[in-house]
Amino acid sequence: MTVQTQPPTAELARLSARRAQSRRLGSSVLLHAALIPLALLFLAPLYLMVVFSTHPETAIFSPAPPLAPGGAFRENFQQLQADTNFLRTLLNSVVIASVYTAVSMLLTSMAGYAFSKFSFAGRNVLFGLILATLTIPSFVTIIPQFILVARDLHLSNTYWAVILPTLANTIGIFYMRQAFQTVPDDLLHAARIDGASEWRTFWQVALPVVRPALAALAILLFLASWNDYLWPLIVLTQKDSYTMPVALGTLVGLTRVSWGALMVGTTIATLPFLALFLALQRHFVAGIAGGAVKD
Repeated sequence: MTVQTQPPTAELARLSARRAQSRRLGSSVLLHAALIPLALLFLAPLYLMVVFSTHPETAIFSPAPPLAPGGAFRENFQQLQADTNFLRTLLNSVVIASVYTAVSMLLTSMAGYAFSKFSFAGRNVLFGLILATLTIPSFVTIIPQFILVARDLHLSNTYWAVILPTLANTIGIFYMRQAFQTVPDDLLHAARIDGASEWRTFWQVALPVVRPALAALAILLFLASWNDYLWPLIVLTQKDSYTMPVALGTLVGLTRVSWGALMVGTTIATLPFLALFLALQRHFVAGIAGGAVKD
């Protein structure tokens, strides 16, 4: 008569761990097998944009479009500069997007902090009214906004004409309110007990806790300002005050499109945002993941 013995507990644990590791490895392989082709499909237009920026228009529209970089980037850039004064428009866009991002982050953070951590009469009603502005189409407000900025404030063809109207960003206020919900009230009370002013509590205690959310908000605000086309097109009427999207739009005419110059301009236009995203991508992912917090 033989006696069957059970494997030791440690051996069972190792077998279970190996099976779980094999399952995770298989899932990872399948996931990457599905995502890599999608990533390549997404990057293909960007790659073609860069390649076409280095070729003349005759090569771009040839029966066999080029798939490797050429040597016409300098000529295309010179045409772009001659047609749009591109370096000036690039400076305009950098200044406008940077100032807008910095000031809007401060204002939306302060508003989000107030709605999250302060109790005052009408708080929920006021917050609801702010959210209700999301339902108003921008085309409804653009004419009175233009009258206010251009006629009453005399800010046409200035940086502030583009920056001021959208500083109080509704999405930013909502996002930062949700982020500040994750800050423990006890931490803020401890800072106040230690003698910190309300501004110091906000600046040195609350803001560092929500740093990932701030990084994500910075990317979203910078992108929104960097790509804005309609409002700068309306309020900026002088060529030297154009932002980059407006300047690139002038390359598309009724009878001719400067495709080589347009490809160079769009390629250069992606670089600042790409650099910002690469610098803040870790915080961006953490901030987006932390944005889905309880109310």
